[in-house]
Amino acid sequence: MNSETAENKTDKTTKTPVTVIGLGNMGSALAATLLENGHPTTVWNRSAAKAKPLVDRGARLAATSEEAVAASPLIITCVLDLDALHAVMDPIAGSLAGKDLVNLTSGSPEQADEAAAWAGSLGLGHLDGAIMTTPPGVGNPEMMFLYSGSAQVFEAHRPTLAALGDPLYLGQEPGRAALYDVALLGLMWSTFTGWLHGTALVGADATKATDFTPVAIRWMTHAVAGFLDTYAPQVDAGRYPGDDATVDVQIATIGHLIHAAADRGVDNALPELLKATMERASAAGHGSDSYASVIEVLRGERRDTLRV
Repeated sequence: MNSETAENKTDKTTKTPVTVIGLGNMGSALAATLLENGHPTTVWNRSAAKAKPLVDRGARLAATSEEAVAASPLIITCVLDLDALHAVMDPIAGSLAGKDLVNLTSGSPEQADEAAAWAGSLGLGHLDGAIMTTPPGVGNPEMMFLYSGSAQVFEAHRPTLAALGDPLYLGQEPGRAALYDVALLGLMWSTFTGWLHGTALVGADATKATDFTPVAIRWMTHAVAGFLDTYAPQVDAGRYPGDDATVDVQIATIGHLIHAAADRGVDNALPELLKATMERASAAGHGSDSYASVIEVLRGERRDTLRV
C-alpha cells in the first residue's frame, strides 16, 4: 500500500459517519458531497431506486429508516416538508435517543420550533438548517448553510457540516435559520424582479440583457450594497438622518422611472408599488429622512411587539 492510499484510508476512518434521509436533487447532492469528502455515508429514501447512483459511488443503502438511523451518530434529513419528516421518524422514535439530527428540510420558523421541541422530547440532538444554494452549489465553500438550535450539536459536527458549504451558526433559537432563509429569499426575488424590470426597460430601446447586466452588477456591488451597511445601524437605532437622499427625493426620482417605463410599454406594477410605499413613509412624517425610514411602514402595526 503506497503512502497516499494509506493516508486516504486513515482519513476516511476518522471522518464522522453520516446518514442522509431523503434523496431528491438536494439530498442526493448532500450525500454525494459527503462521500467525496470521505465520510462513510448511509442513505435511505422511500424510493430506493434514487439511491443507486450514490451506492455506485460508495454509499451504503439502508433497507429501512430504522437501519439508516442506527448506522450513524449524525442524521441529515432533507425531505419534502415537516409532515414527511414525521412520517419517516415517528414510527422509529424509540431508536432516536442519543443521535444528532440536522434537519435541512425547508419550513417556517414556527415549524423549526416545533421540530426542536419534538426532538427534545425524544432525547434527540437537533439543529435546524437552511441551504442557501441550489444542488450544484453544495460543497462550494463560498455557499452559506445557515444553522440554528443546539450549539452543542453544531460544534460537534462543524467539520462535517463544513464539507457541504460555509456553516454559519445563528444562535440557539431553533427557528432563526428558517427566518433568515425566507427573509433572504424575499431579498432575492425583489432583486431579481428589479433587475428584470430594468432589463425590460433598456431592452425596449434594443439594449441586450448581456450588455446591461455587467453595469447593473457593478453598480449594485460598489454603490447599492454600501447603503445596506449605512442603513443597518439607522434601522437598529430608529433614527434616519436624511443626509444622502431623502424619501421625498426618492419619490420624485422614481417618477422618472415610471414615466420611462410607461412610454415603452413596460409593466409598472413594481415601481408603482415602491412609490406607494415611499409615499406612505412620507405621509407618516419621514419625507426628510433617509430611505431606511421606509421600514417603519413595512413593520406595520406589530412595531411594538417586535421580537428581541
